[in-house]
Amino acid sequence: MKKYRSLVFYTIVIAFFSLIIFFILKKGSILEQDKVINFVPKLTASNWGQFKDTLWHNVTEPLSILLLQIITIIIVSRIFGFFFKKIGQPSVIGEIIAGVFLGPSFVGMYLPEVSSFLFPHESLGNLQFLSQIGLILFMFVIGMELDLNVLRNKAHDAVVISHSSIIIPFSLGITLSYFIYSEFAPANVHFLSFALFIGISMSITAFPVLARIIQERGLSKTRLGTISITCAAADDITAWCLLAAVIAIVKAGSVISALYTIAIAVIYVLIMIKLVRPFFRRIGEKYSNGESVSKSAVALFFTTLLISSCATEIIGIHALFGAFMAGVIMPSHINFRSTFIEKVEDIALVLLLPLFFVYTGLRTEIGLLNSPELWKTCFIVAGVAIAGKFLGSALSARYVGQSWKDSLSIGALMNTRGLMELVVLNIGYDLGVLSAEIFTMLVIMALLTTFMTGPALDLIEKLFKEKDKEADKKIQHNILISFNTADNGISLLHLSNALIPPPRENAHITMLHLFPTNGLNQYNQQEHEKNSLAPIENEAQSLNLPVSVTFKPSLDEDMEISKIANEQNFDLLLVSTENSIFEGSLLGKILGFTSKVINPERFVETFSKKDSPFDVFIFNEKINTILKSTKIPVGVYMQKQSRFDHVFVPFLSSNDSFLLPYAQKFIQNHNSKITFSDMAGIENQQEIKDIEQTYPDHVSFLDEEEINKSFINNQNLLLISVDSWKKLVEMKTGRFSKSLSILIIKP
Repeated sequence: MKKYRSLVFYTIVIAFFSLIIFFILKKGSILEQDKVINFVPKLTASNWGQFKDTLWHNVTEPLSILLLQIITIIIVSRIFGFFFKKIGQPSVIGEIIAGVFLGPSFVGMYLPEVSSFLFPHESLGNLQFLSQIGLILFMFVIGMELDLNVLRNKAHDAVVISHSSIIIPFSLGITLSYFIYSEFAPANVHFLSFALFIGISMSITAFPVLARIIQERGLSKTRLGTISITCAAADDITAWCLLAAVIAIVKAGSVISALYTIAIAVIYVLIMIKLVRPFFRRIGEKYSNGESVSKSAVALFFTTLLISSCATEIIGIHALFGAFMAGVIMPSHINFRSTFIEKVEDIALVLLLPLFFVYTGLRTEIGLLNSPELWKTCFIVAGVAIAGKFLGSALSARYVGQSWKDSLSIGALMNTRGLMELVVLNIGYDLGVLSAEIFTMLVIMALLTTFMTGPALDLIEKLFKEKDKEADKKIQHNILISFNTADNGISLLHLSNALIPPPRENAHITMLHLFPTNGLNQYNQQEHEKNSLAPIENEAQSLNLPVSVTFKPSLDEDMEISKIANEQNFDLLLVSTENSIFEGSLLGKILGFTSKVINPERFVETFSKKDSPFDVFIFNEKINTILKSTKIPVGVYMQKQSRFDHVFVPFLSSNDSFLLPYAQKFIQNHNSKITFSDMAGIENQQEIKDIEQTYPDHVSFLDEEEINKSFINNQNLLLISVDSWKKLVEMKTGRFSKSLSILIIKP
């Protein structure tokens, strides 16, 4: 009844007020008699023509153009970033090249109509200001990413290496500017201003890109990773302070005139560190236990960011320095910084920062380098930059006691320039200190030095690999364990403990934890790392197992696991999985197929190998990929129990004899009792009897008819091959999967 009452009420209200609207409009038309006299309707075009004109007018509105620009930039940046990630380069390189691609060097040259429509000259102001907001947020995050405690702990070596890696390329840049000033400096630019900007452009290191490379290569916990991060942090602080001084000198015109600006800047820094930072420290203590940051606190911090940026812009040392300082003085609690960075980084990195890359790309016109002489100068600029930064860092690292391998690796990492270099170059270009030609050369140098970091590290690793191989030869049992959570990591650790014979000095276990790449938030990663690894390390210590841990981000976790397993000297890869409700079902097949469609690489791989996308999925897609891609033996572990006292080994395939050494290890290392069942009639009874003679109280045999519920309930572990497990799934038997742990081995 209530339903009909509501319907009646709705109908009456709509009808009544519609009549009122109609009545008012009818009466209002009478008022036109003295108001509208000689109106001529514009009906010269057809209705379709009017619609097209209106549509075109709407598309060319400034807001529509800006939105189209943002959509295009995000899509192209993501595409380039994805492909460069696939070839082992940081995604930021792809995003920078996406900016160059959309600029006059490619789209502007080959599709000028598209370029003039999408990036008209009058729209670039909006793009510039929006990209500057993105840079301010980005520099704010960079400031928060700096761990000053690490700087204090490693200050001596880091400062020596960092400052050497600044002063040497800075000096070379000043020297280079002497030879290119006459030809490449813009008119009315003093040599001092030009030389200082060339020097600072040679001295920058991209702290965020370097940090990501260290994380992705699993170097975070190594001596090399720690010293490199510390050097980059010291480099970042020093370089930005130096840049602020250079900007002040350029704007003032001389060193003497700039002293006023520098003095005010020093007062500003002291206020931020001595007054604002202690105040924020007290506020941050409230959120140190993980409590969510209130909107009032967020407003306060953002207001501080904007005031700091505005203050440094007014002082004359650029708004980005203020944003950087605002990030540095934020509360240092990991929980707070992790939470606050998450609020900022997505909008800064995904939406606004690519706008800066494209804005830089629109200014970079490679076509300006239209003669051999100009390209020769470009290569000289790049050569000076590489020699100064790479050699300066490597030689100073060697001097303070680092090995040659680590010294060269530090040199390669510190030579990474990336986005930070582009920020400096754009500031110089905006100030009129850099000409279009030298700006383009320096952008190419930034791309080249960042692009070469990965290959340089690989080459250094290859050159020093022989010594590492000698150490690896002493390890007789080398196991790689890939885990997602601390719980399944511990369960796999116990499994490996049952597979490794004494003495433990001849064995090694590598615990590998991969997680999806998620931008700059290293504080969040540190907290996740702490929660994931502490229980693992404690358990390994209690079991007296030699364990090392690799914790790193990855774009494609399962392929990365296979790559690590294949490239290093491992005997066995252990992974864990849980029984999936989709295994062996039609829905599982459909879900597996759709995941391949979403991932183009796997879609092509599926059909290139002539695998049907509707094959039975024995495991989830991740495990299937690992089994197909890994060349070493793989163990897939499904834990139901934590004991290995009774192990059941059925032979359902003629190739299952490779399981015998694994069964023997359980007897030797865990005193397990093994029950064999030869369901395939294979001729390996003698091998089994050899084991039985050696361990007479630990081996028994069982016919297929004797395998019943009571027997299964008394077992702890099912040891089985992949082929035999597939047969069990196809037989649709569930008696093995519900009560005991399962270890499925691929030889």
